[in-house]
Amino acid sequence: MPRVLQINWIDGLTISVTFNNGESKVIDFQEFLNRNEVIEGTPEYILKDPQEFAKVEIDSNTLSWKNVKQTIPGLHGGLIEAPYEICPDTIYAISQPEGKKDEEQIGRLVKDNRMKAGMTQRELAARSGTTRNYISRIENNRSDIELGTLRKIIEVGLGKKLEILIK
Repeated sequence: MPRVLQINWIDGLTISVTFNNGESKVIDFQEFLNRNEVIEGTPEYILKDPQEFAKVEIDSNTLSWKNVKQTIPGLHGGLIEAPYEICPDTIYAISQPEGKKDEEQIGRLVKDNRMKAGMTQRELAARSGTTRNYISRIENNRSDIELGTLRKIIEVGLGKKLEILIK
């Protein structure tokens, strides 16, 4: 079951979150609110204001807006007032993977350096103990890569030094 662990950033009505499976995904809430026909007079209409939208918090591993009150049925009958929340399953379903910029950059760097070295994918694979198919998948951003394997490809296969920077 997906759970929201962290809000990465908010830009207008777009938000990036990290789920418990490690994925960072982006949700365009302008599209979500329009698709769900959120109109003036509904409690969640306030979320069309970026300043109000930015008041989002994580509560019980989902996105919650305490500034938006809605009335929902209580467990023992009657109505209770609760903050506006969206089920984490729904958040996961409506979100898009956040751009794989780092992975794409790694694939491009591997390919550029392999070509500068005048090597084929097969030659790089043989030198680094992988397969040509795996090198191709990395270069085309179709495969995740473990740090140890990346180090082997860069340092053994390409004869370069791998450095990682965390900002």
